[in-house]
Amino acid sequence: MTWDEWDNAKADVAAQRQASMRLNQLPGGPGAGGQADLVVNQDDLGGVGHEAFTLHGQLHKQADIAGAGINEAGSGSTMQAAAALKSSGFELGGELGTAVSVWTSQVKSVLQACAHISNHLDFSKKAHAQDDAAIAASLRNRDGSAVPASRIAEHFA
Repeated sequence: MTWDEWDNAKADVAAQRQASMRLNQLPGGPGAGGQADLVVNQDDLGGVGHEAFTLHGQLHKQADIAGAGINEAGSGSTMQAAAALKSSGFELGGELGTAVSVWTSQVKSVLQACAHISNHLDFSKKAHAQDDAAIAASLRNRDGSAVPASRIAEHFA
């Protein structure tokens, strides 16, 4: 590359740069024309949160094998069977007790995840609505008119 070619290349790049703000976007396709590629509506988030809440309730009722058939001592039927097998000298009793403990631990983890998803989505809906309102307010002049793009660009210089 000669010196002149280098100078021309630098000049071309400098000419393409603009002093005004330019938002990155797709030049065409589904994202063009004001239609977003990815849209999440409040109803969508609410639906996911509701499903997580419903799953939590169903798991809590149906997956509790440690608490099924509880006797007066507080042991479920599976743990009662494990204790009976163990007291009769069967190694299966100890293994069954371990299986119930692991199962209970895993169910509690899934229940906690469902509760976290449900609660987080409810919180996210409220927080994003508040953020949107704050951003909209910050992009307005005192008289309520929109802040020009040239003033917004000052924040990114």
